[in-house]
Amino acid sequence: MVFRTGGMQIQQRPGDPAGRRGPRPSVRVLRSRVDEPRTVVLVLHGGRATSDDPVRTHQLAYRRMLAVARSVRRAAAGSAVQVWLLRYRVRGWNEPRLDALADARWALRQVEEQHPGARVLLVGHSLGGRVALRLAGEQRVRGVCALAPWVEPGEPVEQLAGRVVLIAHGDADRVTSPAESAEFARRALQLPRPPSLTYVRVPGAGHAMLRRWTEWEALTRRFARALIVEEELR
Repeated sequence: MVFRTGGMQIQQRPGDPAGRRGPRPSVRVLRSRVDEPRTVVLVLHGGRATSDDPVRTHQLAYRRMLAVARSVRRAAAGSAVQVWLLRYRVRGWNEPRLDALADARWALRQVEEQHPGARVLLVGHSLGGRVALRLAGEQRVRGVCALAPWVEPGEPVEQLAGRVVLIAHGDADRVTSPAESAEFARRALQLPRPPSLTYVRVPGAGHAMLRRWTEWEALTRRFARALIVEEELR
């Protein structure tokens, strides 16, 4: 681990199973007084369908979710919570490698190693929303908040069974499809053990979440806070 102003940085070690030569994933842990959190909120930024370009922290996709992570941290003040922001190795989903998914699984392993009793909430935007939805079935994951998620036809839904899920999509999004994410939600609710799922349409909002930003922020904060409180009452 290395430390820097604004949070702790956890980097992938050479030889980690998820790694390959080139860029490495890292997690920024927003400063917290909680050493043993009951909940870790893992925030996942967006990207591209195909790209081997490394992720830079000045890029909009990363900066956008840094703002979300800080908002969640404020909402969790006084609770046994840490907020982690993952930086992928590369910007692409990159079928069939699924690089962002592999990096998020690496981050979940870091949670398990460092905080074995903690539950996880996933918050993702765009490609990060797709990653979050794919990982909903992981053992430690309690809930998923997917903001303007990139959802393709036939996306699997079985992993959502029994989870708490919020999907929010702007109806003016021209990058990812609000119709596909609504159809995804409909299919998930038909599972034999359906998730507790809420689908929110954000009127007039596009993909970048710049328009009606306070509404996106409030949706995410309320979702995270509700699950954090519920976890602390368990």
